[in-house]
Amino acid sequence: MTGPVQATSPQRYPGPPPTQTDVVVVGGGIIGVMTAWHLAERGLRVVVCEKGRVAGEQSSRNWGWIRQQGRDFGELPIMMESLTQWQAMAAEMPGLGFRQAGVTYLARTAREMQGFEHWADEAQGHGLDVRMLARAEVADRFAGAAPWVGGLCTASDAQAEPWVAVPLLAEGAVRRGAVIVEDCAVRRLDRQGGRVVGVWTEHGRIGCDHVVVAGGAWSSLLLRAEGVTIPQLSVLASVAQTEPMAGFDTCMADDRMGLRRRADGGYTIAPGGRHDYFIGPDAFRNIGLYLSVLKRDLGSTRFRPFAPRDYPDGWGTQRSWSGDQVSPFERMRVLNPAPNMGSLSRLQDDFAAAFPRLGRPVITLAWAGMIDTIPDVVPVVDRVAVVPGLVIATGMCGHGFGIGPGIGRVVADLVAGRAVGHDLSRFRLGRFSDGSKLVPGPSL
Repeated sequence: MTGPVQATSPQRYPGPPPTQTDVVVVGGGIIGVMTAWHLAERGLRVVVCEKGRVAGEQSSRNWGWIRQQGRDFGELPIMMESLTQWQAMAAEMPGLGFRQAGVTYLARTAREMQGFEHWADEAQGHGLDVRMLARAEVADRFAGAAPWVGGLCTASDAQAEPWVAVPLLAEGAVRRGAVIVEDCAVRRLDRQGGRVVGVWTEHGRIGCDHVVVAGGAWSSLLLRAEGVTIPQLSVLASVAQTEPMAGFDTCMADDRMGLRRRADGGYTIAPGGRHDYFIGPDAFRNIGLYLSVLKRDLGSTRFRPFAPRDYPDGWGTQRSWSGDQVSPFERMRVLNPAPNMGSLSRLQDDFAAAFPRLGRPVITLAWAGMIDTIPDVVPVVDRVAVVPGLVIATGMCGHGFGIGPGIGRVVADLVAGRAVGHDLSRFRLGRFSDGSKLVPGPSL
């Protein structure tokens, strides 16, 4: 495979689904796949229902970073666990493309450096191998580059190739006993007395005791149909890969770009914090909760008044349906938005200005994905008290690829009723309705 998974990619898991299982996981991205992996290891019968293709959306469209650096401190312990899992999985599956080549953030201003230092001070208390870089060391590492006053580096951070890795992880979950079915949209939950007793899919009913909603950008649409509201929005992020070129073997980001050295000698590059947002009904419904993030990111967001047809928050997207009706999830099997080529062209200019010895990179492939976001930039990982048997694992805010294995283990233990080993209070569902102040995570 030479690019992100598409709706036209070969179907690897045709089904049919069983009529009974212990757990149904909605969504075949990395969160759903790794949840199934760990549930199967615990001896539970688990079925992953994917409306399109495994890793078809953001799980194969992200940067490929596996980073501890810059994490919200509620996420960091889970991320550190995830890195350990990635190491073990890479030993089992060398084809993941896993490499620990480090992550470096670069600062153009003293103020940015102060932010790095503040985060690093606390991160070192967690035992992370983070350290500050002076201007001279930055110049030495990055081909004599001049725009930066310093940086922040975590040498143990890693990377993998998303569109290769997540399908391989799905194979690992199946070897452990999980069942995956593609082209199998979950339309509605089946409930008796309020409790989950199954799901209605486009291929019929699957009886189960537990459902995990890990549907990425589609999660809030499914949950709202069940009377569960989360303030999730989706933003478009454009990414590209370059032809092979000289350079440095690491992941790097500043306020204008992010990049990852690929095994083929080119780079995966992206316009850093710049993204596009399609305005829809959920934008107006949740505007109050997003004000603090909007103020921070207003200059880097391009607002578009209409989403493409059948997108999760499109103006014409169906908001209610029954279990025997065709759902929005069947009308849009895989989100495949067009990248913002203007933004990518500016990125090429930014790259050339930052690395004059390397020059303007030649783009060989460009794509985009829809990132599911939450107002405080951390996910929702919680049981739903008003719907016994329902667990939510969504809103990874573009951070899901790296942390996916750890989140999968946590969710599996939530479902199994085991101790999860981490404080999940930062991720609770009730924070949006209990009067808590929403504090956005780091913008590093």
